[in-house]
Amino acid sequence: MKNTDIKILLADDEQDILEIIGYNLEQEGYKVYTASNGKEAVEKAKEVLPHLIVLDVMMPGMDGMEACEHIRNTPNLKETIITFLTARGEDYSQVAGFDVGADDYITKPIKPKVLVSKIKALLRRLKTTDVVQGDILVVGDVEINRDEYKIIRKGEELSLPRKEFELFYLLASQPGKVFKREEILDKVWGNEVVVGGRTIDVHIRKLREKIGDDCFKTIKGVGYKLDM
Repeated sequence: MKNTDIKILLADDEQDILEIIGYNLEQEGYKVYTASNGKEAVEKAKEVLPHLIVLDVMMPGMDGMEACEHIRNTPNLKETIITFLTARGEDYSQVAGFDVGADDYITKPIKPKVLVSKIKALLRRLKTTDVVQGDILVVGDVEINRDEYKIIRKGEELSLPRKEFELFYLLASQPGKVFKREEILDKVWGNEVVVGGRTIDVHIRKLREKIGDDCFKTIKGVGYKLDM
């Protein structure tokens, strides 16, 4: 996906922050939209369906936490990447942020160029396939509905937790390709540094139990591929 195809929504009650961050992101080619409070952010998000939202935590009227909850409860925005922007010393709990559906958080003040780098890292979580929204990816006898997080095999619907679904979707996007462990960690878990390589093995094992042991091939010392 090209930068010019990526939409980013910035929500902050400080106009100068919106202008500085917005300018730097626009220089990278991104389409940038802004909101000055939580309520406006929710309305704008529903309107433009951004790929990534940067939410300030402390905003008048509706704060970032509440706005995040509203956004996550909107079906078309369940896959949007959300990161909080929080000032040092703010009474802010990372756990609380993740509980309401955030993917990450960024502490300010932060240099614009550093922020852009962090946003680029978050955007790497966007899926490698350009399947049009609403389409169904078919691999072998499995149908994968990306919008509804639904997998159907031989007429039976399979229920997968989010990370298992994303891992399976990544492998299914290019059947036969060997995905290196580093690439899997980057695409599925992004910069969640607490995640170790062993996590991939556990998720692959669970997928083998649910979809079929023969579907997933281990390439020793390299990674995994889907063979269907």
